[in-house]
Amino acid sequence: MSPSRSTNHDPQGPDPQQRRLLRVCRIGRAQGLKGEVNVYAYTDEPERRFAPGSRLQTKDGQVFTVVSSRRFKQRWIVLFKGVEDRNASEALNGIELYVLADPADELAQEDAWYPEDLIGLEVRMAPGNSLGEPSGRVVGQVSDVHGIAQQQLQIHMTAAEDNEEAEGLIPFVEALVPQVDIENGYVAIDPPGGLLPGLG
Repeated sequence: MSPSRSTNHDPQGPDPQQRRLLRVCRIGRAQGLKGEVNVYAYTDEPERRFAPGSRLQTKDGQVFTVVSSRRFKQRWIVLFKGVEDRNASEALNGIELYVLADPADELAQEDAWYPEDLIGLEVRMAPGNSLGEPSGRVVGQVSDVHGIAQQQLQIHMTAAEDNEEAEGLIPFVEALVPQVDIENGYVAIDPPGGLLPGLG
């Protein structure tokens, strides 16, 4: 299961037919004297997004083409086409870059979802779950999605003891979230005991 391509997005406009912009990175300080910049990634696919020839853009449509990139600790060092010296690279500090979202049908084929597709979904117990809970029992609602490389669903629980509502986190992996049904508005979960408040 590949939960999503990015945890952040911005609409490209009010027209729902227009493809969305996904935030990929923020450009940081200059690196060296030859135009390279430090880049802080928001994407879970940095190798793909920063591959030579990749085209990223600002919100207003200015395009940046990657010439080369390399990983350094928790960030990436990227050289963009046309940025040839330190003065030019320093001028880019703070710029955020985006890509157009993949078409929804491509995401569906890859079992990938955007966070906003998941937030608000009903959370039900999966058939044959390890806790012995009734199949389809509603235990909460997805209230948020956290993380990039390893995503977690935040669940607003309604199954806690004494009907007290609580929040819990479950890793968004197929073993624990075996079913995502956007069309019918729910996810099915199979958590171990003690992972979520009120279950197990």
